[in-house]
Amino acid sequence: MKIVVIGGAGKMGCIAVQALANDSRVGEVLIADYNERNAETVMRILQSGKVHYTKVNIEQSEALVACLQGADVCLNASLYYYNLPIMEACLQAGVSYTDLGGLFHTTRKQLTYHERFAERGLSAVLGLGSAPGIPNVQARYAADRLDTIEYIHIYDGIKPPPPDDLRFTYAVPTILDEMTMAPMVFRDGEFVAEEPLSGFEEVAFTPPLGILPMHYSLHSEVATLPITFKDKGVRECFFKINYWGMAKETVEKVRALEKFGFTSTEPLQLGEGISVTPRQVLVAMMAKYVPSIEEFLAPPKNSPPNWVKEIVTEVKGTKDGKEVRYRLGTLTVKGALPTGVVPAVAAIWLGQKRIPAGVYPPEAVLDPVEFLKELESYGIMTQVSVTKGIE
Repeated sequence: MKIVVIGGAGKMGCIAVQALANDSRVGEVLIADYNERNAETVMRILQSGKVHYTKVNIEQSEALVACLQGADVCLNASLYYYNLPIMEACLQAGVSYTDLGGLFHTTRKQLTYHERFAERGLSAVLGLGSAPGIPNVQARYAADRLDTIEYIHIYDGIKPPPPDDLRFTYAVPTILDEMTMAPMVFRDGEFVAEEPLSGFEEVAFTPPLGILPMHYSLHSEVATLPITFKDKGVRECFFKINYWGMAKETVEKVRALEKFGFTSTEPLQLGEGISVTPRQVLVAMMAKYVPSIEEFLAPPKNSPPNWVKEIVTEVKGTKDGKEVRYRLGTLTVKGALPTGVVPAVAAIWLGQKRIPAGVYPPEAVLDPVEFLKELESYGIMTQVSVTKGIE
C-alpha cells in the first residue's frame, strides 16, 4: 500500500507520516511537500526506508497529479484552502482521499464531489484530524444506540499553556480563520451564524484538565452531523473549544490586531507601486512562533508530555421512549498525536478498500468501535458513560 501525504513535512502531516511508516500494512509513504528542509528533517528523524520525498507545489496541478500517480491513497495534511484542487488531482490520478477538515464551508463543497468519486470507483472520507474526526465517530457510536437525538454537543478541551506562551501549534492561517470567521451552529433545524468567541460555558474534563472555559468555533463536524442523523430528529449541534489550545492572553493579542485591520485581505497601498496584504504580513510574522518539527517528532528523552487533550461529545436522545445521555471522552497525553494518527488510520482503511466509493463524512462510513479501538494502540483512549433514569 502506497500513501502520499501532501503536506507531510508540516506539523500535523509529519505525525501522520510517522504513524504510517510504523504500520506494517503500509509499504511506502511519499512526503509531497514544498518545504524541502522540513522534509529532510522528518526523514532524518524517522530513519525509515519506507519514507520518500518529492518536492511539490500544490498550485501546480500537473505536478500534483504526477506525484499521486500509482498511489493507493492521498492523505491531505495541507491547508484546507487546497482541499478542492487536491480532490480534483485525486480524480485525475485515480487515488482515494482523506483530509484533516474543511472548516465547515469547504467541507460542504467537498461533499458535492460524491458522484464524481463514486463514478471513478474512488473513496473519500472528509475531516479526519483529532477534531473534526473523533467527534464524528463518537457521535456515530451514540447515534447507533439511540432511537432519537435531541442534541450533539462537542467540546475540544486542551491543556492551557502559560500566559506568556505565544506559540501557535498548528496552521497559522487556519487559526486566524477560526478566530475571525463566524462559528456555525445547528439550532432548531437550521444553521445559524454566531459571533467568534461567544457561547462561553464551563465544562468539566477528565483530570488533569479539569474545568475549562469553552466557546463556539467554526468547525466541520457541525456541517455534517445534523444532516447524517437528520432522521433521528437532531435539533442542535455545536462545536466548542478553549482558545484553540492557546493562552487566553495570546488570543486577545491576535484579536486586538484584528480590530486594527491586520487580518484584512484587502491590499494596502504603502506608496507608488508598493502594496501589501495585512493578513499575509500577519501570517508571516506569526509563523515565527510555531514550534519546530523536532518538537513534534523528537521530544526530549525522559521528558513527560506537557500537552493534554480530551475530545468530548455529549449526545442526548431517547431509547425505547426513555431519555438517555451519552458522553464519550477521547483522551491523549501525547501532544499533537491524534491529529496525525486519526487520518493515518483512515488512509489505511481507504487503502484496504473498507470504505465504499463516494465522498463521505466520518460518521457515515467508519465503524466507531473498530476505529476507536484501533486508536487505543496509540495511547488514544476513549471512555463512554451513559446516563439514564432508574428502571
